[in-house]
Amino acid sequence: MLAATGSRTTPLRLHIANEIPIGKGCGSSAAARLAGIALAVHFGRLRWTDAQIIGEAARREHHPDNASACWMGGLTVARMSGEAEAQVVCVRPKGKWPLLLAVPEQGLPTEEARRVLPAQYSRSDAVTNVQNSMLLLAAFAQGRHDLLAAALEDRIHQPYRAPLCPLLPCLEELKGKKGILGAALSGAGPSVLVFLDPRASALQIQKFVAAHLSRNGLDAELLPTSITLRGARR
Repeated sequence: MLAATGSRTTPLRLHIANEIPIGKGCGSSAAARLAGIALAVHFGRLRWTDAQIIGEAARREHHPDNASACWMGGLTVARMSGEAEAQVVCVRPKGKWPLLLAVPEQGLPTEEARRVLPAQYSRSDAVTNVQNSMLLLAAFAQGRHDLLAAALEDRIHQPYRAPLCPLLPCLEELKGKKGILGAALSGAGPSVLVFLDPRASALQIQKFVAAHLSRNGLDAELLPTSITLRGARR
């Protein structure tokens, strides 16, 4: 990257401590690419904007979704503008949005997850997903936890990836029970994000989810987390 800009390269020796599960739909590849780009921008003394940094990572990732959220923090809406620049809008979620991340032992290569998607979708499925995505954004922006269950319904990728991600259909069964608002694949899977009612006990929900998975012959690492407002740039 620095060679392409004609900048001087500086040899570095790195010690990397990675806490992001690899190959589990948690954005590890976008984080790694962003780290490399951030180092190049810093040591190459490049005066790149956020849009350029995210765009360069997205060009290598083939989409800006994970890169924009990782760099900016919080909730982001992003699209590519040209070959190596992104348009990104940050949305600050209203209220608290506790999460439970269920990470299975077995990973799922992104290429494999993409292969199961159809080449075409019906107009009905496309329209429904656009409506639900807008509803999801409104739910976060207005703190409307009651909208989440409907807004998480998906017809574009989860129905096709569910056979590869057994945690998803199992955890979707818990929607509306014991303070669970809904569940969705994390990235392309196989990890699953479980959205929790902030008024409920996260510890009790975690025990409930673990017992449910065990009864269904499934196992996963359950990590309590939440939406961070801080990205890599800060």
